[in-house]
Amino acid sequence: MVFAPDTEVALRTVVNLINSAANGREALAAQADLDSFLAAEGFSGSRTRDEAELASVRQLRHQLAAMWTAGEDAAVDTINRLLRDANALPQLVKHDGWDWHLHATTPEAPLADRISTEAAMALADVIRGKEMDRLRTCEAEDCDAAVLDLSRNRSKRYCDTGNCANRIHVASYRARQAAAS
Repeated sequence: MVFAPDTEVALRTVVNLINSAANGREALAAQADLDSFLAAEGFSGSRTRDEAELASVRQLRHQLAAMWTAGEDAAVDTINRLLRDANALPQLVKHDGWDWHLHATTPEAPLADRISTEAAMALADVIRGKEMDRLRTCEAEDCDAAVLDLSRNRSKRYCDTGNCANRIHVASYRARQAAAS
């Protein structure tokens, strides 16, 4: 295990949020899309379910995507700003089947503040652990999706958004077969 379980969950949520706009698609086009995303990620707490909430999550997605490939100093600046803007106050909580873990906002805080704080806290762990190299982009030439490499040997190269790894491996196999014949 590289990170605490709640950190890994938060990092995967960040990747899934970033990748909701990967490769030119928009997977958060409507309130129903955001509802589905939050349900899939197991994200709880209050919601306004209005256009402002959806827009704030999309704006946060843009900030997190920029941070994914930023240098350590720029990432720290963004993390600190996200925590300040959300008035983060870390506290231990237990809920929804989770044992004690850190939250830095209340369940009543605005959705984008809760997501940004969870992301910032997880990314702070990445930086403190000197693990920024685990945050990558897909190596497929036609893909710009985020990749979170939690493998022991740091070997993950392709995203989970589509079929990039399989597609690249099949193309490589076919090229080897063509060269051999």
